[in-house]
Amino acid sequence: MKVTDILASGKRTLSFEVFPPKTSERFESVREAVGEVAALSPDYMSVTYGAGGSGSRFTLPIAAEIGRRFGVPVIHHLTCVGSTAGNVAERLGYMKSEGIDNVLALRGDIPEGDSPDNWAFRHANELASFIRSHGDFCIGGACYPETHPESASPEDDLRYLRLKVECGCCFLTTQLFLDNSVYYAFLDRLASAGIGVPVTAGIMPVTSVRLFNRIVTLSGSAVPAPLARKAAVYADDPDGMRLAGIEFAIGQIRDLYDRGVRNVHLYTMNSASVAAAIKSALSEYLA
Repeated sequence: MKVTDILASGKRTLSFEVFPPKTSERFESVREAVGEVAALSPDYMSVTYGAGGSGSRFTLPIAAEIGRRFGVPVIHHLTCVGSTAGNVAERLGYMKSEGIDNVLALRGDIPEGDSPDNWAFRHANELASFIRSHGDFCIGGACYPETHPESASPEDDLRYLRLKVECGCCFLTTQLFLDNSVYYAFLDRLASAGIGVPVTAGIMPVTSVRLFNRIVTLSGSAVPAPLARKAAVYADDPDGMRLAGIEFAIGQIRDLYDRGVRNVHLYTMNSASVAAAIKSALSEYLA
């Protein structure tokens, strides 16, 4: 099933992202963890590559099993990093043979010492255009409510986002955000720019102080004061921070649903227990 059909259903959705293993030694443990996430019956799931394309060879088998074993529609990530036209075309063929209709076209993080000038596809819009020419795929793209860190301005970021849509992206999924007002303002900017494809809100439960610090350092996301206080209070209490992070994510999603947002994508970090706690708490919205 194509993700755009799910998003067009009019019901509230909750989807999950998982990641593949980086090495063959971890394949079975990650496969088991992903299976536990898929058993929660999300509306769909996405399977990432990894930084610099690491683990990419495991994305397809993990994604295929989600579809075959659990009947959950799945999005297969593809990145410009480390890709050639030939290997992308080959992978698209394998995806079709496995019944995978959905692709998330991403540039990916630039490895140290590398440059997009060395790649077959320098930007996600080029990759999306290539995918569109190689089959009837439902193509998604990423977007940044707080503006892509490499964009010259929010206006420049929106121009590039519009280009991705013109090149074939028919839905968008946001980078994580912690302050919902940032997302609402972003939707207003998209509407003003005439970008009308569905935009799914990406939420990451901040379940550890280490993760909190990493998000603040790497993503530059605005941090609401209540979450910052929780990170300070539970600095030496991992179990307390885990519960506080789950509670904060639930509150974020409830606010989104209450404000009319229909589609939320949860960055699960392969944790079925976190995903289950959040989905259970939202049962009245997802009935």
